Amino acid sequence: MKSFHLAAALAAVLPAPAFACASCGCTFTSDWLSQGLVTQPGQAVTIRYDYIPQTDLRTGTGKVDAADLDLPNEREIERSTYNHIATLAYDRQFADDLGFNLAVPWISRPHRTIAEDTVAVTSSTGAGIGDVRLVGRWQGLSTPKGITGLQLGVVLPTGSTEKRFASGPEAGEEIDRGLQPGTGTVQAIVGAYHYSTIGPSLALVLQGQVQFALHGHDGFRPGTLGEASASLRYLGWQAVTPELQINGRINGRDKGVQADRTNSGGEQVYLSPGASVKLTSSLSAFGLVQVPLYQRVKGWQLTPKVIASTGLQMRF
Repeated sequence: MKSFHLAAALAAVLPAPAFACASCGCTFTSDWLSQGLVTQPGQAVTIRYDYIPQTDLRTGTGKVDAADLDLPNEREIERSTYNHIATLAYDRQFADDLGFNLAVPWISRPHRTIAEDTVAVTSSTGAGIGDVRLVGRWQGLSTPKGITGLQLGVVLPTGSTEKRFASGPEAGEEIDRGLQPGTGTVQAIVGAYHYSTIGPSLALVLQGQVQFALHGHDGFRPGTLGEASASLRYLGWQAVTPELQINGRINGRDKGVQADRTNSGGEQVYLSPGASVKLTSSLSAFGLVQVPLYQRVKGWQLTPKVIASTGLQMRF
């Protein structure tokens, strides 16, 4: 049971893939959800679904009332972006403190906007495979009192950057680079995490990570992303492990002539209650809801009121 709680605690906090949509206000932090991390020697497969409905148009820390804006307008007025992200991850932990995680996302992103100097809605779907993420880890700093690990990884440019609007005045034009399934760039990942117990029934997990592009592609370079989280998990029940997280995220502005630099970047803090449930000796389910406590965006960006994630993890 101890090994289950250990794996479950880390699995619900350590990061999964981040996706390109920063320049259109993607402020979700599904990066804190399960990536199938195995802390004991062995393997795991995780299937996760994230739902991020971006429906609030904001600037700074306040809302923009789109109903009060004149049409046509000199600037784009985004109406909604519904992110559906399904991720398949394979994780392997070896006995020598080394491990790795490979995550492959599939993204569907229906988007509605009113372009500059138009009055009708332009829409797109932008569905496809996203950028694949490979992260290695080393847990050689661990002690009998807790597990400490370092992470080093890469995000590969496997997602499309050429999706186009399907209908409306901008039909046939390429979707904004921040809404594409992929960035077109190789990105590096550097991070660390720590797990320890607090008394007989509580576990604490701390994690921090930075992700940054190593180059630009076709006039676009995604902004640097910094993340941190703290999670408390209750270990007193045999089959159900509830948790409460605080997630923080800082997005740098996108760069390049194809970037919407003015409307990218910001900071977010989320409160995230959730739980994992042991279904069998090797299969567990998890779910998490994220509610924004603080949001500050640069320019005009769409943000979510709530984020929901769920999935299954099989260990073998």
